[in-house]
Amino acid sequence: MDNMDWSNIGFGYRKTNGNVRCYYKDGAWGEVEVSTDEYINIHMAATCLHYGQSAFEGLKAFRGKDGKVRVFRLEANAERLRNSCDGILMPHISTELFREMVTKVVEHNIDFVPPYESGASLYIRPLLIGTSAQVGVNPSKEYLFVMFVTPVGPYFKKGFAVNDFVIYRHCDRAAPLGTGRYKVGGNYAAGMKASCQAHSEGYACEIYLDAKEKKYIDECGAANFIGIKGNSYVTPKSTSILPSITNNSLMRLAADMGMTVEQRQIPEEELSTFDEAGACGTAAVVSPIGRIDDVEKGVSYVISKDGKPGPVLTELYTKLRAIQYGDIADPYGWVTVIE
Repeated sequence: MDNMDWSNIGFGYRKTNGNVRCYYKDGAWGEVEVSTDEYINIHMAATCLHYGQSAFEGLKAFRGKDGKVRVFRLEANAERLRNSCDGILMPHISTELFREMVTKVVEHNIDFVPPYESGASLYIRPLLIGTSAQVGVNPSKEYLFVMFVTPVGPYFKKGFAVNDFVIYRHCDRAAPLGTGRYKVGGNYAAGMKASCQAHSEGYACEIYLDAKEKKYIDECGAANFIGIKGNSYVTPKSTSILPSITNNSLMRLAADMGMTVEQRQIPEEELSTFDEAGACGTAAVVSPIGRIDDVEKGVSYVISKDGKPGPVLTELYTKLRAIQYGDIADPYGWVTVIE
């Protein structure tokens, strides 16, 4: 790993030392296994392939200046995965099993945790899939929970820099009271067409409006939206939005900075009143928005007048990263140190 150019690895999959797996059968989870196989052998009639019984999470491990490796908010990811399990009828993963597998997969791949100040981190991907061979639409009787890791750089090529977004009305990512609030595979397949279109037109990401009325800001691709207005931190409230652990963390930091935190509907027209705006999530952390184009309405909302990230999002981003890397104290109990 000494020859790895950590600062330029990009955001993608790289082979590591191995992954960890656990199988559900006869109503119970088995023992955790370590595997070097990058492939999964499943039946062609598995429920994950036909009926979308597939849920996953994304979290990161960071190497600090002190050399310690810290995993960020694994308990919150375990809880969100259980919420997804409830949404598509899969067995729960306990926090204890989740923690055991995170610890084991990071320890097994400790050499792949990028060095401090490289700008890179170790991305951890837990994946739960239904594996029973079924043709009727029913929950699977057997499941595989696999967890793999890969070192990654920034999700957006420019890193923490201003990006332009676009609003699309011709497609919806998720419906109210549907599966948008769960982290399941089908949500991401539903957004690929709009995402690819946005990239082909020169935008970093697409913004979805609410599917019912097409009036309110919903999500930014696979990330939550943030608006800064004076001393207020504003983010959408919707039954079709995935609750972002990063957004939850930023809201806590903002409140402790003395800001007013508002979770509510955000009419599109309100975009013109924000001092700063951004998208947030595990992969991107925070991506400041420079301009939002509504092509179909012929309107552009210029958020960043000078093309630079604003002071509030910069401070929030810096504080969150400092906690993740252990540069400042973690008063919230968010990090787990892998010894």
